[in-house]
Amino acid sequence: MFIEGRPFTAITVALPKTKLLVVTNEKGYIMCGALDVGLLNEKLKDRKVIAGRAVGVKTIAELLEAPLESVTIEAENAGIHKGMKGKAALLTLS
Repeated sequence: MFIEGRPFTAITVALPKTKLLVVTNEKGYIMCGALDVGLLNEKLKDRKVIAGRAVGVKTIAELLEAPLESVTIEAENAGIHKGMKGKAALLTLS
């Protein structure tokens, strides 16, 4: 998929009673509520993952428009912050 002419990969994984939603590029990603930001910030801190989490989304379109509920420390360092819409966060990475 392209956002303002920039390439991203959108992934939807259908699971029993839920879906995993991810939009990513080579630098980082945003994801649905299944993302464990605390784990990335604490136990996997050395990996320096740039990621954000939006909750209550059911489609990729909703993920792009939703405000991020939480972000990793590395996402903050990259200019992505809590409350930023998913689409704006992704464009920060490109």
